[in-house]
Amino acid sequence: YESERLFGKLLKEAPHLIDKIEIITKCDIKLLTDKSPERVVKYYDTSAAHINHSVDNSLKLMNIDHIDMLLLHRPDPLMDHHETGAALDALIASGKIGSVGVSNFKPWDINVLQSAMSNPIASNQIEISLLAHDAFTNGDIAFAQEKDIALMAWSPLAGGGLFDKSNKALFDKLAAIGARQSCDASAVAVAWLLAHPAGIMPVMGTNNLDRIAHLGDACKIEMDRETWFVLYEMALGHEVP
Repeated sequence: YESERLFGKLLKEAPHLIDKIEIITKCDIKLLTDKSPERVVKYYDTSAAHINHSVDNSLKLMNIDHIDMLLLHRPDPLMDHHETGAALDALIASGKIGSVGVSNFKPWDINVLQSAMSNPIASNQIEISLLAHDAFTNGDIAFAQEKDIALMAWSPLAGGGLFDKSNKALFDKLAAIGARQSCDASAVAVAWLLAHPAGIMPVMGTNNLDRIAHLGDACKIEMDRETWFVLYEMALGHEVP
């Protein structure tokens, strides 16, 4: 629970950045932390009270008066979708948040929440990468396309798994493709996601500064359909049916 405070400190020192960025934050997971010693287990909370408290706290910590998008971080098995939906609609009406998204939701989770909201659910943040590719065939991406829901891909480099020795053949292919276009392997892995017509937005979490410096090259990479499938087949470990 330190990132928003640190980010808010930055924005206070450089307020001109506000107009150049969109601020997206999450709520609903209550972590075990020394800041909340009363908690005995990590759990989810999509109650109106917790959502409102989380938004007010985020606004305070980041020294802002508006969050562009608020995400519910995980599906909550105890969610009262009428209560949650009404709270989210009210936050949009108040101007505290601009839109609502979700994270790790399946299509049915989105449908039940959307049924209790007047504002559209704008995005879903799910795990998508060369090593986490189920979303291409299990309906998650197709549903988002049907409903015009923006997709964010968390862990687009598979948590660094793409660079593990166990995936050497795939990494070598990424590196070879990148070498032909003067880019590194990580940029090619991101370009593979960007090539999809759903407009997938990778959420980069790497702390490797050298890798961060080269990730923008993904936008320069030409990824034709055949190359996309070459990488997909290697990720699957077998040819497509």
